[in-house]
Amino acid sequence: MLTTWPNMMLTEPKNIVGNEKMIHKDIPLNERIIFALDVGSIEKAKEWVDKLGSHINFFKVGLQLSTAVGWFPAIKMIMGRRHKVMCDMKIFDVPETVRLVLKQLKHRGVTFATVHGTDSILRAAVEEKNGVKILAVTVLTSSGEEEMREMGSTMKIEDLVLYRARRALEIGCDGVISSGLEASRLRKDLGNNFLVVTPGIRPGENIEIPEDDQKRIVTAKDAIRNGADYIVVGRPISTAKDPIAVVENMQREIQEALDGN
Repeated sequence: MLTTWPNMMLTEPKNIVGNEKMIHKDIPLNERIIFALDVGSIEKAKEWVDKLGSHINFFKVGLQLSTAVGWFPAIKMIMGRRHKVMCDMKIFDVPETVRLVLKQLKHRGVTFATVHGTDSILRAAVEEKNGVKILAVTVLTSSGEEEMREMGSTMKIEDLVLYRARRALEIGCDGVISSGLEASRLRKDLGNNFLVVTPGIRPGENIEIPEDDQKRIVTAKDAIRNGADYIVVGRPISTAKDPIAVVENMQREIQEALDGN
């Protein structure tokens, strides 16, 4: 019997993870890529939404844009162009503050919000999500084994991601933020009835990304093949000479992965 994600149909299983078939959710191709609006002005954000809007229907608002213009003006601008919004807040605070933050997102039309913290923090977010899907951050894709040791972790990153993901899902989170390197382990051990959103995406070609701080990276094709539902992409698109060409190439890779190629 196939597990199903609420309000999402699943395609026939084609890819393989371990000894089990991968099940892909029926998500429109133009929503599989979430473009990171990591810019410092609402004007620049508008430029990117208008430039990519014919190919991409999902945009991420993060700390840089929100600090420059505020969360709600950025959300309103994207929603006004009839696109979906991911609020990458990485909320980490005392539970009552977390609840108040989620209350502020009510009726804003936000699809995803990220939360980064302990069980009590995640539980507070879930209790006040009001239709927003809560994504628990597992381990940042800019972190390697050495950085995690600096933070006091004695677990391997793959084991830590699985541990945090399992707890987040038990609490009621709708999905997790995870590197594509760990996605297949998550699918194998935890199933398909949750979302995996994967940053740290880089082109298949050996293209240098200026000031690249990502460490646990994969291609768009490998992320989807390993079990990701969505990928978050910023600089590989924004620094490209032909951003639309990069988007189209990644979408071809995603479709190939969905087709089992």
